[in-house]
Amino acid sequence: MKLSKYPYVVQNEILHNMNYCNLFELSLVSKKMRKLVKSSQMNRLKNTVSVMYDCCYLLCRPLVYLQYKEDNRMFYSRIFFSIPLENTSTIEFIHNIFLYFFGNSVECYWKTDNYMLSIPRLENLSVCTSMQIRTNSDMATVDNFFSSHPVLKSIELGYWAKESLSPESESKLYQAESIRISQYDRKLPPILRNFQGKRTTLDCYLCEASDLIEFVNRWKSGEAYQKLEYLKIRILREEFGIPLDETLNSIGAQHIDATRKPPAHTLPKLFIEYAFEPMTNPITSHSYVVRESDNRVASVLIEGKTLSFGVWDKTEEEFLSMVD
Repeated sequence: MKLSKYPYVVQNEILHNMNYCNLFELSLVSKKMRKLVKSSQMNRLKNTVSVMYDCCYLLCRPLVYLQYKEDNRMFYSRIFFSIPLENTSTIEFIHNIFLYFFGNSVECYWKTDNYMLSIPRLENLSVCTSMQIRTNSDMATVDNFFSSHPVLKSIELGYWAKESLSPESESKLYQAESIRISQYDRKLPPILRNFQGKRTTLDCYLCEASDLIEFVNRWKSGEAYQKLEYLKIRILREEFGIPLDETLNSIGAQHIDATRKPPAHTLPKLFIEYAFEPMTNPITSHSYVVRESDNRVASVLIEGKTLSFGVWDKTEEEFLSMVD
């Protein structure tokens, strides 16, 4: 079937009934075809949320996925080609087609779990990693990986090594926008003191109430965590629970009347992977703290071994106006 033989209305109808995968593969045929796809399918293209190059699960060539919304639901469409990593010109060609369709309006991610593989330097491309660190030599290699790339969008680490994560606050590890770390040794994770990004979730064996109090007070004073939007800490020690009253008193928490309903703190996730929920877990708490420098509010929720901390882009007066 030669699409160009048909009138524009028919061409448009044919393209409209193609799935995302076939539509984008068709756009590889020629510049003329790409122009037709872009002009006729503009409304569909606007539903695209992200492009992901998935190079995980021992893959040495990325699989390409498009994430898009339809009827308020999120879908993924696999584009049925994979590209050898050494073929950088083909990867760049494919990426430039995505830039032609979306410009900088759509997030493009490179997802990897192998710090030995190279990552191409492409415009508007964010890097997300998921890694297991089991030995000290692994940690040294991972540090080199972080230092040799631009600041990462998202990092997920399972940490089993005896040597602690890098204590150096300038490490690019702590500059990532979003970090999730599971640390199973008995040392206090340095991320709690050094994190400079927006979101972090931390599962750790050792974290005393005094460490949590120091964290909140440093945020309140404006000394650190200026970009922080969301933090969740879960302590793995079976015998440990976060002392509720002691911690809230030590951070100078203020309280919403128990008869009223506080607002729920949620944020769109910075990186949405496959079936994961697109929003952070809601934080609904009657306790909050206020940052001295700009009067911004953070909700503080302590439940057993877990502390959740959600920063609002609102002053105390604006925050309290949302209370039912």
